[in-house]
Amino acid sequence: MTQDERTGLIVAGGRSRRFGDRDKAVANLAGVPMIRRVADGIAPVIDRLIVNCRTEQVSAIRSVLAGYDRPVRFVCERTPDTGPVAGIKAGLRTIEDDAYTFVTACDMPLVDSDVVAHLFNRGQGHCAVIPKAEDGRLQPLHAVYRSSEMVAACEAALADGQRSIRAAVAALNAVIVPPAELRTHGSTTTFENVNTPTALQAVSERFE
Repeated sequence: MTQDERTGLIVAGGRSRRFGDRDKAVANLAGVPMIRRVADGIAPVIDRLIVNCRTEQVSAIRSVLAGYDRPVRFVCERTPDTGPVAGIKAGLRTIEDDAYTFVTACDMPLVDSDVVAHLFNRGQGHCAVIPKAEDGRLQPLHAVYRSSEMVAACEAALADGQRSIRAAVAALNAVIVPPAELRTHGSTTTFENVNTPTALQAVSERFE
């Protein structure tokens, strides 16, 4: 990889407890597995894809990503179930220090590639670009990071016993992108996530 290449990192290692026994990453969303929806959504603006997941998820996710038109790499954590900060750190450690990566979750199938492109463009020369949703909340799992700084921030948070991604990004001098700016480039529905079967059904209806 080179620092000029744009990478997408999908974090998919969570246990999806509100989905019961199903793996949320490969849940059927209007005929397409959810993680495939996310991957397809960001494909126009990335050069390669990294998927962070548990070892036992690799086979199923690899299957649903078959034929993807970007190189795909799987990165599994040595110690699973340690939260998104550990997953992000593991994924970003495989990328060049000065390269930029769009980090998102497997449950955000409405991701808007125009918004992602804008975040990449705003990120040049900065360690992180984090957007805000309409309700004013930061969206660190829908953001662009420069690898070296975000890896260091994740390591510091984990060393302090913090698994929250908000704790990690608090140490970064990030560019914050307000929703009004985002709306000039795409839709803020890009931040919607699917945490329950009910939400899955509701979002599925929007694709039909």
